[in-house]
Amino acid sequence: MRVEKTVAFYTLGCKLNFTETSTIAREFIDGGYQKVDFEASPDVYVINTCSVTDAANKKCRNIVNRARRNAPEALIAVTGCYAQLKPDEIADIPGVDIVLGASEKYNMLEHVRMKEQGVERKVYSCEIDHVNEFKPAFSHGDRTRSFLKVQDGCDYSCTFCTIPLARGNSRSQSIAKTIESAKELAVRGVKEVVLSGVNIGDFGHNKDAEDGAKKENFLGLISELDNLEGIDRFRISSIEPNLLTNEIIDFVANSKRFMPHFHIPLQSGSNTILKSMRRRYLRELYADRVDKIKYLMPHCAIGVDVIVGFPGESEEEFMETYNFINGLDISYLHVFTYSERENTPAAVMQDAVPLYVRKERSKMLHTLSDKKRRSFYHNFENTEGSVLFESKNGDGSINGFTENYVKVVTEYTEGLENSIISVELCRTNVDGVMTAMPDNLSSATNTQHPATSY
Repeated sequence: MRVEKTVAFYTLGCKLNFTETSTIAREFIDGGYQKVDFEASPDVYVINTCSVTDAANKKCRNIVNRARRNAPEALIAVTGCYAQLKPDEIADIPGVDIVLGASEKYNMLEHVRMKEQGVERKVYSCEIDHVNEFKPAFSHGDRTRSFLKVQDGCDYSCTFCTIPLARGNSRSQSIAKTIESAKELAVRGVKEVVLSGVNIGDFGHNKDAEDGAKKENFLGLISELDNLEGIDRFRISSIEPNLLTNEIIDFVANSKRFMPHFHIPLQSGSNTILKSMRRRYLRELYADRVDKIKYLMPHCAIGVDVIVGFPGESEEEFMETYNFINGLDISYLHVFTYSERENTPAAVMQDAVPLYVRKERSKMLHTLSDKKRRSFYHNFENTEGSVLFESKNGDGSINGFTENYVKVVTEYTEGLENSIISVELCRTNVDGVMTAMPDNLSSATNTQHPATSY
């Protein structure tokens, strides 16, 4: 009897990385491998890396070491942004057998088989300028929501960012082909799809796109997706404020399937720092985007990315950021402590902020984020909400999210997974999660397109 080889995956970083890992995993499964947990001593480990911060690089090394301890004889393959930026550095980590840059990550199975047959070459890389093809990807089976890659790369030149060096120029495929991927998710029974990319608002602005795709844009994409039967919910992942047009906001406010939820990078509330970062907007435009959203959708969730400790950020400029965010009607923050990235302009800027100051500022914004989230959740206590429930937790509970991204927890009931249920929201617990009582669920109905009252 033939015994299947086993493979385990570990993903660092963004939602886009998760879509790509999931796609690579399906290729291994189709190729005869059995996917197993990381701790299950597999024959092959695939590690998909991030390189947004120095901590992400260090974590890659830690994961490789864990893999070696779990399965000393396993083949270890590493891909992702860190692998593109520093392939030789990764190749020197003890235990790493294969390093694949951006052009080869989707040929992972082929390279693993070659290695198993005795091919010794370890590093497969190329200059990022040579990476121009868009490779479709989506996640499925790892969690209730699926992430659909609609765009890759970035043409921006923010002084702190390595993503253009790791992923290349902005590119996407046509709306028609993206719809095909979404239809495949609908067939698989997916109820919620999150549109993902590096700079998704730049969809359609390909330098090398098909003639038809050159005339397409993000508004056109979401307009077509809104008419797609079989998927109940779409979410827009992070979108640049200068690309979040009035037309896009108006569309979401009147959409059948796009959820009232935006994630909009700010990075700094100081115009001086924004200019130093080479961001393509000022704080006034950002405030206008938030005001527009909240005027049309008072219940809408708005997430914010912010970087603390950028070179030259004075105490006054940090407080500008703090006070600006405190005054915005937003729902939560993703706080990033600035770390120097090699080959970026910011890495050689003067007036570096001491690490202990960066950490203090990060702590202040994390506290502000908790305050903002609790305030946002409080608005919906003792109201009705439609929740897409996910998988059962180890403690006998189950989590889910409302249309406007309020996280809800309740006792597990069989049949709740991957169901959209209209429930009565109760109160925010000590963990900052909204509760829904089990007796509310017993009479709740599984709704295709629920109307939520706020």
